[in-house]
Amino acid sequence: MQRSTPELGPLPSEGAGGGGRSSVCEGCLFSDPSLFTMGMWSIGVGALGAAALALFLANTDVFLPKSQKAALEYLEDTDLKTLEKEPRTFKAKELWEKNGAVIMAVRRPGCFLCREEAMDLSLLKPKLDELGVPLYAVVKEQLSTEVEDFQPYFKGEIFLDEKKKFYGPQRRKMMLLGFVRLGVWRNFFRAWDRGISGNLEGEGFILGGVFVVGSGRQGILLEHREKEFGDKVNVDSVLEAARKIKPQTLASEEK
Repeated sequence: MQRSTPELGPLPSEGAGGGGRSSVCEGCLFSDPSLFTMGMWSIGVGALGAAALALFLANTDVFLPKSQKAALEYLEDTDLKTLEKEPRTFKAKELWEKNGAVIMAVRRPGCFLCREEAMDLSLLKPKLDELGVPLYAVVKEQLSTEVEDFQPYFKGEIFLDEKKKFYGPQRRKMMLLGFVRLGVWRNFFRAWDRGISGNLEGEGFILGGVFVVGSGRQGILLEHREKEFGDKVNVDSVLEAARKIKPQTLASEEK
């Protein structure tokens, strides 16, 4: 008795690139919900990992703008303007030539973090007066009443640095990166807790700083560059540097 051989249907054709098998696998993926869920879960985990890495790097110094120290010759040649109705233009070296000076380069007068630092520096004013060292500030623009509104927080004269030389030689900017840095948020809450308010008027991305400059050719005794929004100078370091200033009359007597 002869057995009948079952007839097999035609095999699925395979293209040059195995297209037949690929379509079968794709069909398996969408027909099995567990495989699809696993794929989406893997993508989600990968995205979360990338976000966590980006957040970690954003809170290190890797992406912070690099600063370049300013030479005395660079700063002293800066043109500053008084903020009177009829402004006077003068060279910055006039500020420290005789008695040295403490100078704040204000990032933005309306910023409540800048106002906080101005308040802290102003608390040094009585001690600076005893040393005979003046306290000044420079701003990069004059908008509406911004400087006038800043004045109650700062107990010194304020001048306009239109060319932004006190923010150089290498101007540093902090953009949206600042809002994902934990240090910036700590600074926000610190200033809010002190009841300091502000506004959003003016340019606030070019970072500022604080300088303590000696008299004559004594040089720059302290240079603090703001590395992130609200990165205040250490006022004890400012006072320590100010005590090293030798007034021009005293320096000439010692010679």
